[in-house]
Amino acid sequence: MSDLFKKEWSYSENKRSVCIVFEAGPTHDGLQTACKLVDVAVEAGADAIKFQTVDAKRLVPDPSTMFTYNALVNKDTGESVEVTESLQEILQRRELSRDEWRELGRYCSDRGILFFSTATTASELELLAEIGADCVKIASGDITYHHFLRLAAQYSWTVQIDTGNATIAEVEEAVDVLERSGCRRIIINHCPSGYPARLESINLRIITTLKQMFPYPVAFSDHTPGATMDIAAVALGADMIEKTITLDRLIRSPEHIMSLEPHEAAGFVQTIRDVETGLGTPRKIKTTQELSVPSVVRRSIVAGRALKAGNVVKQEDLEYARPGGGISPDLDKLLIGRIVRRDIAQGERLDFADVR
Repeated sequence: MSDLFKKEWSYSENKRSVCIVFEAGPTHDGLQTACKLVDVAVEAGADAIKFQTVDAKRLVPDPSTMFTYNALVNKDTGESVEVTESLQEILQRRELSRDEWRELGRYCSDRGILFFSTATTASELELLAEIGADCVKIASGDITYHHFLRLAAQYSWTVQIDTGNATIAEVEEAVDVLERSGCRRIIINHCPSGYPARLESINLRIITTLKQMFPYPVAFSDHTPGATMDIAAVALGADMIEKTITLDRLIRSPEHIMSLEPHEAAGFVQTIRDVETGLGTPRKIKTTQELSVPSVVRRSIVAGRALKAGNVVKQEDLEYARPGGGISPDLDKLLIGRIVRRDIAQGERLDFADVR
C-alpha cells in the first residue's frame, strides 16, 4: 500500500487494498523495544509502522501536568486500575536520541516496512525528512496549529492529520492550510479520543462523511481492543487502519491496555485482508466460484406437452425445468407464436432450431 504515501491519490483510481499500520509510538520504551515492535509488524504482514517523535520537556514543560489512564492488571478478567502520572514522564519513555531515530529508520528500511512518525516541532520534521520517513503525522491536538501544518507541507512526503475531537470546520481549515501550502498528498485520520475509546464516542459513520467531503484517503486510528471497530471501518470505506501493538498489555503505561500483543498481530492483519476480499466491488459480477457452479441451478425451457410439427407455440405449451444450458426462461417470448418444425416429446428441451 506504499502508493498511499508515495503519490497524489484520487478516488477516481481503482480501489486499493487497505493500508495496515501498526502504532508503536506509545508502547516502546527505547530503541531495543522499538525494534522488537518493528519485527512484530513485519512478521504480521503490516504495511507500515508508526512512532511518535517527541521532546517531552519542550512539549510539556511543566512536570506537574498530570495524565490519568487505565492499566490492565489481569488479562483473563480484564481487570484494570486507574493510574495518574506526570505527562512529561510518560512522554519521556517514548523519547529516542537523534542517532537512535536514525538507527530505527534504517532498521525499518532493512526490514522492508514503511516508517513514519508523529512530529511536534520543526526540528523533528527535519529529522524525519533526513531519516527518509515516508509520511509525517500531525497529532489531533495540533490540528489548529496552522503554522506547524505549513511547515510540514514544505516537504515532499504525505501529511496525515489526526482529527481527534476536532470539528468538521477545523478539519476543513487544516486541509485548506495544507493545500494552500502546496500539499496535495494528504490522509485524513479519524481518531476517536480515549485510551481505550468509549464505544459511544467512536462514531465510525464520520468516515463516510469525510470521504464525501474530501478527495483524499481516510484512515481510522483505533483505540479499542480487538478488531470489531476496524472491521466496521473497512466496511465503511476506510483506506487505512492504524492499530497499536505492544509486547505485553500488562505494561503500566498509556495505550498498552487496548493494544495487540505479538501473537495477535498476524491474525488481525489476516482479518482485515479477509474483510476487504469479502467486500469485493460495487459492481455485480460473477466470481470465479460462481462461474464454476454447474448450470443445474438454472432452468431451461422444455415442452410442457407433446408438440407436433406445424403447431404454433403457446405459453401453455412451455415448462421451465432444471438444469440450465438450454433456452433461458427470460427468452420464452422468442418462442411463443412461432411454428414447430418437428415433433417434440413432453419434457424435451427446446432449441431455437426447433421453430421457425
